[in-house]
Amino acid sequence: MRRGDAFIRDPAFVDGSPSNRSRQVITRWRYNSPYMTAALPPPIWVATPEALLCLVEELRRQPRLAVDTEANSLHAYREQVCLIQFSTPDRDYLLDPLALPDLSALAPIFSNPNIEKVFHAAEYDLIGLRRDFGLEVCSIFDTMQAARLLGYRQVGLEAMLTARFACHTDKRYQRVDWARRPLLPEWLDYARRDTHYLLPLREALWEELKACGREALAREEFARLARGKNSSPSSLPLWQRLPGARHLDERHLAILKELCLWREREAQRLNRPCFKVVGEKTLVDLARLAPQTRRELENAGLTDRQIHCFGEGILQAVQRGRAGPPLPHLRPKRPDPAYVLRLERLRRWRQSVGQQLGIDSDLVLPREFLYAIVECPPQSLEELSQRMPDSPWRLEHFGQDILRLVRTAP
Repeated sequence: MRRGDAFIRDPAFVDGSPSNRSRQVITRWRYNSPYMTAALPPPIWVATPEALLCLVEELRRQPRLAVDTEANSLHAYREQVCLIQFSTPDRDYLLDPLALPDLSALAPIFSNPNIEKVFHAAEYDLIGLRRDFGLEVCSIFDTMQAARLLGYRQVGLEAMLTARFACHTDKRYQRVDWARRPLLPEWLDYARRDTHYLLPLREALWEELKACGREALAREEFARLARGKNSSPSSLPLWQRLPGARHLDERHLAILKELCLWREREAQRLNRPCFKVVGEKTLVDLARLAPQTRRELENAGLTDRQIHCFGEGILQAVQRGRAGPPLPHLRPKRPDPAYVLRLERLRRWRQSVGQQLGIDSDLVLPREFLYAIVECPPQSLEELSQRMPDSPWRLEHFGQDILRLVRTAP
């Protein structure tokens, strides 16, 4: 099989290009769209196992490639990655994971340390790739973090592409339902532009990082992002954490618990995000007012549609909360004064250093490092290196200051 043969099998694409009907739609959009600055060759659509293998063969040859993902987080109870974009210096690829149940062929690409994967704001993409496909990614370059390390104030991709390449993108398409099929031509063009310019953007930012001597810090930050954050979820249940919940008494907190459980079940049944059933503020208001009639639901701020769809379920949840035992507030364990002092000292120090360097304080000492140091204060550089692994630049430039601050705290 020739390298391009697999792409031909997709009925909408011929030799990597759309069929006549699809080409007409895409061309019409290209010339009518107000935000497109130049016509780009059509992307290659990858939606068959054969096309996936051809894509892997192409990507394997690249020392560097751009990656992005699109998910349906605003339209489903459990979000999933619905599109994966790749760009090489020559072509753009759009991969349909909904049509390809097995993406394990991509694992060697993502885990290959000799192939750099360029993202913009990589954290969310890495979570989705790991969660949905078990893909672990190493050797990344994050153009947003690079821009932050350079002190840029506007680091969104739209702002950077507009400034660097006069490419205007319509970020409304971030919010569309990417699980929908077929995807509209304007959505596809928006998706491919999220990676099309990442490689030249990476080159420009890397030169700037080298010019100001921050390339080593950038490598550390990229490696930290690739490892994934180890932040643990809150030990408190949702009904204890909602804004305003702490002002409820024990009876109304029990009602809030039942309302939260009802909303979770309803969101799962309807396959929509919880906030699209009832918002968090409305849940707390309902718990406080404890309505018993449909008229009282109106007074709580529910729309006619919400009352029609969910009114009976809400009233039943309120009744269960009224009938059940009161629910005491759970209080997180109060940290000891020495912990609080160390935390405050390190926060003030990293903010001061960030101001001197012209960067945000979390780039000086990321949150995960901050809490690891505060919870178990190191007594030597060796111990400090264990609290912030694979960070030789930070250890060299900040290590002694950090040790001094935690040692002098009682």
